[in-house]
Amino acid sequence: MFARPFIVPFLAAFFIPLAMGRAAAAASATDPEHRLAAAMADTKARGAAAVAGKRAAFLCVHCHGEDGNSPLGHVPNLAGQNAVYLLNQIDKFADGRRKDEFMSGLVKVLKPEDRFNMAVFYASQSVKASPGREAREAQVGARHFARACAGCHGAAARGSREVARLAGQQALYLKNALEGYRQGAGTRADVRMTGVAKKLSDPDIAALAAYLSALN
Repeated sequence: MFARPFIVPFLAAFFIPLAMGRAAAAASATDPEHRLAAAMADTKARGAAAVAGKRAAFLCVHCHGEDGNSPLGHVPNLAGQNAVYLLNQIDKFADGRRKDEFMSGLVKVLKPEDRFNMAVFYASQSVKASPGREAREAQVGARHFARACAGCHGAAARGSREVARLAGQQALYLKNALEGYRQGAGTRADVRMTGVAKKLSDPDIAALAAYLSALN
């Protein structure tokens, strides 16, 4: 007679958390960021995704290079970037948050799985640093970076899920990007970057570019 009132709460206490746990697990399995983290942590999964990503990126090699190291100074290296950061930037080109007529048109025809695999492919590649000839200029750039940039981009300039890796990036691309932020004429708006860039002189920007492009 007294069993039911006690059994029902007991069953609810057991099955509701179990159901919630399964729902959370299912959500994690389909969430791109969780999928990327899982793929990057699993050698076999990362390798398979990277192979598929290289195939999906066949139109990108002309500008970004076979392995994500661009042959063009004004085009960014994608090699070594954080996979989540890369996927977010790809999605931003697709939905208009980043604007580039060529990139936007290219990305829009890619399936979500292609975008995912491309992010894994480029994140799995090694960026090729470009040591400059002006050691003194790079030393000045290192001081500017430690003072104004390391707080967001990391002490080694390797970025994060939300912030771009700058280590090993193209010097000309860095110079153009910083000048664009300083002038407020870039294709991206970022209050923090604009605030930092407006305090930089042309020699400061050149020094930063020299320093960052030489980092591994």
